Formats: sequence, C-alpha cells, structure tokens
Amino acid sequence: MFRNYVLTAWRNLIRNRVYSVINIAGLTLGLACAMLILLYLKDELSFDRFHANRDYLYKLYTEASFPSGETRRMGISGDVQGPRFKSKIPEIRAFVRIQGGYADARLGSVVVPQPLLNVDSNFFQVFSFPLLSGDPATALVQRNAVVLSEDAATKYFGSTNVIGKTLLLKKDSSFEPYTVTAVARRCPQNSSIQFDVLLSKRGSPQTEQGDMAWSIFFETTYFLLDTHADLKRVEDKMTEVFVKDNPEMVRRMEAATHGKIDGLYRLQPFTDIHLANNMERDNITGASDVTYSYILSGIAFFILLIACINFVNLTVARSLKRAKEIGVRKVTGGTRNQLILQFLGESFILCAVAFVLALGVVQGLLPLFNRLADKALALSYLFDVKLVCGYIALFLLTGLLAGFYPALVLSGFNPVQTLYGRISIGGRNYLQKSLVVLQFALSAFLIGATAILFSQFNFLIHKDLGYDDSHLVLVNKADLTRPEARLFKTELMKDPDILAVLPKDEGFNFNPVKIRGDSSITCVNVTVDESFLSVMKIPVLQGRNFSADFPSDSANSVIVNETFVKRAGWTDAIGQRVSFGEKEYYQVIGVIKDYAYGSLAEAIEPELLRMDQGYGMVYVKIKSGSETASLGRIERAYKRMFPLTPFSYVFKDDENKKYYEAEERWKQMLLFASVVTIFISCVGLFGLSVFSVERRTKEIGVRKVLGASPGIIATLVSKDFLWLVILALVVAMPAVWIGAHKWLERYPYRITLSVWMLAGVAMVVVLIALATVSFQAVRAGRANPVKSLRVE
Repeated sequence: MFRNYVLTAWRNLIRNRVYSVINIAGLTLGLACAMLILLYLKDELSFDRFHANRDYLYKLYTEASFPSGETRRMGISGDVQGPRFKSKIPEIRAFVRIQGGYADARLGSVVVPQPLLNVDSNFFQVFSFPLLSGDPATALVQRNAVVLSEDAATKYFGSTNVIGKTLLLKKDSSFEPYTVTAVARRCPQNSSIQFDVLLSKRGSPQTEQGDMAWSIFFETTYFLLDTHADLKRVEDKMTEVFVKDNPEMVRRMEAATHGKIDGLYRLQPFTDIHLANNMERDNITGASDVTYSYILSGIAFFILLIACINFVNLTVARSLKRAKEIGVRKVTGGTRNQLILQFLGESFILCAVAFVLALGVVQGLLPLFNRLADKALALSYLFDVKLVCGYIALFLLTGLLAGFYPALVLSGFNPVQTLYGRISIGGRNYLQKSLVVLQFALSAFLIGATAILFSQFNFLIHKDLGYDDSHLVLVNKADLTRPEARLFKTELMKDPDILAVLPKDEGFNFNPVKIRGDSSITCVNVTVDESFLSVMKIPVLQGRNFSADFPSDSANSVIVNETFVKRAGWTDAIGQRVSFGEKEYYQVIGVIKDYAYGSLAEAIEPELLRMDQGYGMVYVKIKSGSETASLGRIERAYKRMFPLTPFSYVFKDDENKKYYEAEERWKQMLLFASVVTIFISCVGLFGLSVFSVERRTKEIGVRKVLGASPGIIATLVSKDFLWLVILALVVAMPAVWIGAHKWLERYPYRITLSVWMLAGVAMVVVLIALATVSFQAVRAGRANPVKSLRVE
C-alpha cells in the first residue's frame, strides 16, 4: 500500500508539472533561507562558549545615570580597577586587562604595521586559547616576551617552530627585541577576542595610582569570579571600593549629577558580550546586536510560512481537477484516513525534493551570504548534531504545515457530488483569502522595512558631516614630533597638487576635563595645528581660531564645540578656564560648530581642541584628479623621512563609509529577503487567481455571451484580489510605522518618517500584485465562451 501511495503521489506531481515546479521553487527558497539563517544564528549563539571558565567570566563596565534620566554605559576601564578590586574583593579569583594597539614589526629589512594586544601574564590561564607550543603559565611572564598566532609565526618566520626566535618591535623611537615564548592556534572565528600578537602588559604609577587613575579609560578588564560568587554583591563591593578610595572624586561626581553614586561599576557575563553590545567605546572585536538576530529569525519564519501558505493555496487551487479521482477512490472503498495519508505523502515527497534542492542552494549562496553577514560559515556546519536535528524538525514541520489542511479538505469531498461535478470548495474561500492577506501583509512589512533602512542609510551617508572630507588623505605616523611634522609639511607643500597638510594626534582620546572646581566632564581631546579648522571648513561660532600671531595658543589655549558648551552649562564660553592632567589651566578662545568626527550612529560628544601635544597622523588635502600622482609623492617623501616606518594611508571619505558597513550589509540582506517573500507571495496569489478562474469558468462564459468585454472580465477577476492586497496593506503599514519609529530611536540623527514614504511602498505592493493577477485575468477575458460553457 505504501508503494502505491508513493507511486500515485509521484505521478500526480509529474502530471501537474507547472504546479509542482512552482511549489518546489517556493519551498526550496523558503527552506534555503531558513537553513542559512539557522547557520547564522548557530554561529552567533556559539560565540565565546569554548572557554572552560565561560560561566564565571565577566567584563567590567561603568554605568552612569544623569538627572535628565539618561543612562550611559561604557565598556572600557583603566589600569587601576583590575588590581584594586582583586585585592579588596575575595570573590574575584583573577583579572585580565586587554589593551589593543599597533607596533611596527621588523624582520630583516622589511617593516610592517602589526596589530597587537597587551595583556596580563595570566591571559592563557583565564581564557582557553590553546597553544601549539610553549607553556601557558609562563609564556607572558618575561617583560619582552611575545606570543604569536600560527598565522603570525608563518608570516614572519615561515614556520610555527619559532620558540626562542626574536622579533623586532618598535617601541617609542627604536626597535627592541622580543623573544617568542609561545605559538597559539588560530583564534576561533566565534571568539570576541582576536589576536595575532600578544605582549605582556605592564602598568605604570600614573595609570594605577592616584585620583586621576580612576578617570583614565583605555582598555578592557575581565574578572574571573569564584564559582559561588553573588554577582550583585560583587558589583556593590566594587562601587564601595571606589567610593572609599576616591572621596574627593565621588563628591565632585555627586555634585555634577545631583545624586548619590550607586551602582557605578557593573559586570557583564562574558558569553553575553557578543550579542549585548550596547555600550559606548567598547573594544570588542566583531560585536553584533541581538536585535539583528531577532530580525533574521523573524525573516526566516516569515519566508517559510509564506512558502507553506503558497503550497496550501496552489494545492487547493488544483483540487477541482482531482475531484473525480477522489470520488472514484471513495466509491471503490478508500477511507478518509487513506486519502489523508496519500495527500500528506505527496506533501512530504514534494518537501523532500525541495529540501535536497535547498541544500544545493545553500551551498551556492553561502559565499554571498558570508559577505553580506560578515561571517566565515561553512557547509560543514550543516552536519552539527543539533543543527541536523533542527533541519529534520524543519522538514517535518514544513511537510505537515503545507500538507495537513489540503489533505483534510480533499479527503472530505462527497463522492456523489464529485462524480456529478457538483463540488464546491470552501464556499467563499475565506481561509485561502486570509492566507493571501497574511502573505502580502508580511511581504509589505518587509518591503517597507527595507525602504526605510535604505532611506536611513542614505541619510547617514549623505548627511553633512560639518566638515569637508573630500580629497583628504590620512597618513598614519605614530609618535610624530612637532619638528618632524613641520619638516614633513614643508616637504609636501612643495608640490602644487597638495593643497594643505594638517598634523593631528592619533585617533580620538576621551579624558575627563575639569570645568569648575567641583565638576568635570568627559570629552574628546584632539591635538591639531592652526590651519586645521580653516582647511576642514569647520565654522567658528564664537571667539577665534588658533593663530600663529598668538604664541600662547600653542601652550594654553583650547577651542571647544557646541556640545561641550551645553554640557558645561556655560552661557558665554569665551574666557572660561578648563584643566586636566598636570596642567593647571587652559583658556577657551573659541567655540566651533559640532561636526561628526565619528559615526553618525552615535551622538556627537563634547570635544576640545588644543595644540600642545604630539601627533599621530597627518591629513593631506590634494587636488581633485591628482590622486595617483599625489599619493606617489606623499609616499616618497614619507619614506625619505621615516625609512623604518611602513607607509599606510586611507581616504577620509572611505573611512567615513566604513562606519556604516553593518547598515550596508543589513540593507542588502533585507532587500534579498523582501525579493524572496514577494516572489513567493506572488506565486501564491497566482495560484489563487487560477483557482478563482477555474471556479468561475461558466460564469465568465455566460458574461461574455451576454456582451461583457475582455476588459470587464479582467476587472471582475482582478478586483477581488486588489481588495485582499489593500486589506493586507491596512494590516502591514501601521506595523511598519511603529516598528520603524522604534528602530530609528537608536540613531541620534535620523530621517523623518512621512505618510508619503509608506504610500509609495503601498503603491509598489499593489502594482506587483496587479501584475501577478493580470496574466490570469487577461487570459480569462480573452477565453472562448463556447469552450467555457462546454466545460464539465
């Protein structure tokens, strides 16, 4: 009997090739999307779970509440917190500080910039990064010890057998020898901590002692707690230690926030940091956002649900052609259970074919998906035991969802009515129409979300940054002295294609600045020269720019931005004094308009410009069209002055675009999901239009005999579906509006939603639906009424 079910199911699939191909295509796409997203979610949820101490590892972060109700979290700390908390809190077993950085590495005559991490000596005892060679307990004990990954060892020495060999790394102005004490395996791709070179970290009295040590933030601190430690109690103790050690700082903080210091230091579970990356200035590599995982899960469910709905609609749509077959089977003794098994068998056979094809689609799309998701997923992930069980469950669920309702409907036909051709399916077909509404509501929601994401992304890319970033080359040069900067600038300005040379410090440093006796604010400190603002076209709103006519500017003057003035509460900033570090005071000589020195996905912070520190990079403004020639001249001048330092550069506008790489990837992924959902939905709508025309064949014939034109017939067939699509839009558009408002709240600078934007999305959906239905509607309008009236 089973063999007969299989043969019958296969024959029906072959006999109805068009329906079978459409069904298989829809299910294949749905299953392939679900598989890819399951791969992604598996990788996201597996981050950092290979560490033996994962359940007791925590990252330190600070949490500050302001009178306005705003709460800000910062994921970095300083040198002092680790050793101080470890010595005062018995529940803390160990701490590890990790500070990222760069150094020039030299091997023979080759010098290359090398990213590295400075870590505490117990790094390999706290974290479970396996070593190919070397002792994890002593690898980082020596002052000039270096641990290389297998990739770095091969890069510098051509082998992983390098214990005891020497690597020259530039420290300050000279190269120092570092001895390779261990070689680590390549970091797993699902690790938040990635490294190729590790150096042993050494603290200093300035960063580990004194009042200001608690205010300097530049690294990440991790704690290993006792197995029975109470997390809340440990957090309370950390704040108690801080308050006890820093009474004067606490007094100033409480005066600034008008409240009692409570819960300043917090601990985040190590296995949460990849997906719960909601902190400012975090040093985590490749951090993600759990919101995106939820979005992808929803997309996978939507696409698979739409594919199953499509299957149901098409199966029911062609059921009239099988009505007599069902009647004959019932008359000859077939039971309803047997018919249900037969139709479920057809469903599972079709799903099995789609499942196999989906595996092939996944393999073909995996490279593209990896680029979009910034992953390195492999097809071998599919053979994970849990994932295989998930796919089996997915297969069974899809087969049941797609086949159960049609099996119940078809097996319930009355044999007498079917043999006399008097069968009518579903009355007004409320279920099928409801499914179409659901399909198009989901599709419209995804199309609307994609349109809004596109708009926000384009807004971020094209929004005025507050300065001119065109034709601006960033040349990196760590520890650039002021005399070197002047000489380099003089050399480059000999070229007529080079318009300006602007030395600047390396990156953006956040430091506390005292603005009054008892209060301070954390701001961005930037070192520039007197031509920086004019060349970058940053407006001075009050006061003046730095000038060579005022020698004191290079030592005692600062310029602040609008946000600094607002945060400080000044009505007139000119002449105000600020102090930080060992310097007693600086005088504010100007206020500049806020400009976006970083990503517009984050609010502009208070900023302070000064001229009395060293530099770390040079901005070079070049003429348009001279890129190739100018870069060659810059490189030659650089190598003449700094022969032992590798030359590296980037265009500022390209660097700015990198801030939005995540948005760009998600834009492409949502676009792909929208195309897939609308395609499957249109196939379902096509199936329902076929069903409608077949059910109304004689009605259409009669109308044509009575004089109805093809246009009237086409309108008659199309209008029912147009109402379904409009109903779907009524459901979807409010959801798009609410979801978009919630999503846009994460951006301090965002588009303004308008009704016209959603109206455009609705128009696109309606046109797509009409284009889908019009084929069958026009075909019905042009059909021969004689054949329609003679149909059985």
